[in-house]
Amino acid sequence: MTDEVVLVDRSGPVWTVTLNRPDALNSFDAALHRAFNDVWREVEQDMDVRAVVLTGAGKAFCAGGNIEDFPILHKDFAIRRRTLRDARRVVAEMLDVHVPVVAAVHGPAVGLGCTLSTLCDVVVISEDTYLQDPHVAVALVAGDGGAVTWPHYTSLLTAKRYLLTGDRIPAQEAVRLGLATFAVPKDRVLDEAKAFAERLAALPHQSVQDTKALLNQHLRVSAAATLGYGLAAESQSHDTAEYQAVPEQFARRKG
Repeated sequence: MTDEVVLVDRSGPVWTVTLNRPDALNSFDAALHRAFNDVWREVEQDMDVRAVVLTGAGKAFCAGGNIEDFPILHKDFAIRRRTLRDARRVVAEMLDVHVPVVAAVHGPAVGLGCTLSTLCDVVVISEDTYLQDPHVAVALVAGDGGAVTWPHYTSLLTAKRYLLTGDRIPAQEAVRLGLATFAVPKDRVLDEAKAFAERLAALPHQSVQDTKALLNQHLRVSAAATLGYGLAAESQSHDTAEYQAVPEQFARRKG
C-alpha cells in the first residue's frame, strides 16, 4: 500500500479519489487535509474529467478528525487556526468543484466523514454501515459542515436530533431521511457508485455541471450564513475541560 494519504485514479472521464489512511480509519490529519483539498483544485484544472467517485481505503469511509490531534489543538492556537481554515476549505472546495461527486460509503462515515458524504452529489452507502456526527458527544460544536448540509436534506428538527445527540443513522434510515441516495450490498458499493458516476459523465457536461452549481447555491448560501460562526464556536470548544478529557476517555475504552 502506497504511503500517499490520497490516491487518485485518473483513468477515463471518471476519477476515483480514495482516502488512504486505513490504519487510522481515514481520519483527517494535517497531511490529509492538504492533499484532499489539492485534489479538488486539480479536478478544476482538468478539461476531461466529468465525474468523481469518493471512497476510503480499508474498512471505513472516514472516521472524521484525528483523536491524536486533540491535545495539540488545545495547546497550539496557531495549529488550531490552520486546521479550522483547512476545514473551511474542504467545504468550499467540495461545494464549488464543477463536476458531480459520488460518494461510495462502504464503511462508517463519522464526524467530518459524515460531512464529506453529504457534500457529495450522490451517496451510495453499504446496507450494513452507518452515518454519525458525534461532534457534540466529544465536546465539539458541530461547526465544520453538518449544520450547513443536514437541514437542507432532512429537516431542521431531524438535524437537531442527530447533531445534538451524535446517534448513529443506519444506512436505510439515512436513505429515508435524505442523507444518502441508495443503500446497496457492501460488495456492490464501489461498483454502483462508479456506474452512477459514469452515467452522469455520459450526459451533456455543461448542463450537468451548471445544474449541480445551481443546486449547490442553496448550500453556498447556507455556508456563508453559518460556517464562519460554526467554526469560531468549534474553536472555542478546544478550550473546554470536557474537550481536554476526551483522549483519556478514548484510551480507557480501548483499554
